[in-house]
Amino acid sequence: MNPKPSIRHLLGKKTFSHDELVILLSADKGEQNLIFQKASEVKQNNVGNKVYLRGLVEYSNICSKNCFYCGVRSGNKNVRRYKLSESEVLEAAQFVLDQHFASMVIQAGELSSPQNTCRIGELVRKIKQLSQGKIGITLSLGEQSREIYRYWHDCGAHRYLLRIETSNPDLFQKMHPQDTFHTFEKRLQALEDLRNEGFQVGTGVMIGLPFQTYDDLAFDLEFFKNLDIDMVGMGPYIEHKDTPLYQYKDLLLSPLERLDLSLKMVALLRIIMPDINIAATTAMETIDPNAKIRALKVGANVIMPNLTPLKYKEDYLLYEGKPNIDEEAQQTLNYLIQSISAIHCEIGWDNWGDSLHFFHRHPENKEIEPHS
Repeated sequence: MNPKPSIRHLLGKKTFSHDELVILLSADKGEQNLIFQKASEVKQNNVGNKVYLRGLVEYSNICSKNCFYCGVRSGNKNVRRYKLSESEVLEAAQFVLDQHFASMVIQAGELSSPQNTCRIGELVRKIKQLSQGKIGITLSLGEQSREIYRYWHDCGAHRYLLRIETSNPDLFQKMHPQDTFHTFEKRLQALEDLRNEGFQVGTGVMIGLPFQTYDDLAFDLEFFKNLDIDMVGMGPYIEHKDTPLYQYKDLLLSPLERLDLSLKMVALLRIIMPDINIAATTAMETIDPNAKIRALKVGANVIMPNLTPLKYKEDYLLYEGKPNIDEEAQQTLNYLIQSISAIHCEIGWDNWGDSLHFFHRHPENKEIEPHS
């Protein structure tokens, strides 16, 4: 039997096999610093030290899906449902414009209705009008038809985040109701439709789910690579007491172990996909208030300050312990600016911060994105 290769030896390679990814993911605390150092070098050499801000607006917590891990699932009767008004969304867009983010995200529970489709389309158009085209728009609104994706893209959205949550179909089934409304195949089809409609496509996974293995996470990394994804947002699974998955809380890794594993996933993804955008996600901060900054150090290059009006923040709890729900947007931003500066990174003001990977695949599009 061949001895297990050292982490240092593996990091000298240009590509990793599945088994090598498993070894890297299982690296202990001492060894994981080698992975982080390598990822930091890859990041610097490929996307530089710029950090791009996306003003996040949690537009609505009304959702038609009943996913077993999510605090705003349709079956949770303990949630106070809300939907932002047009003026509230445009006020957030004005903040993005005034603060020179140049980019925002509209995120919500999944709804598929003509009214919702038109409402989102109009919001995108009005944000574009308000900013004279200066604000780049990402949507994260779940699975929709290809026609709806095309409409939203025509309205002016150009990035879309649709998390797969796990690339293991069997584990995906465990996380969702067994019906035709929640299928792995539909999620894959939606990702393909988004790509075909011209979006920069993002996805992501939860890390530390019940029943999840290092094998699963290695397959997740390979899934991103094989799908040739443009951007990724992933972080630790954080349980919520009003969900069916909560019954398995005793099977979970400790919060700190889930965070360490999440940082390793970010770092390894940066190494294997050097020019994509990787977000430092809010879920990490439920475990460590400094986790987003730690993620920037090991490969992430996007942060999404939450611009949802304060009165709604505590109602958009996908998981428990969500940080900064009592902070106004300006307070959150001031802290981020100081923290990013402290690690010698630079904020990409007035820049959409689009995925370099997308433009390397579609160099012809570079000329038509005025703020990329």
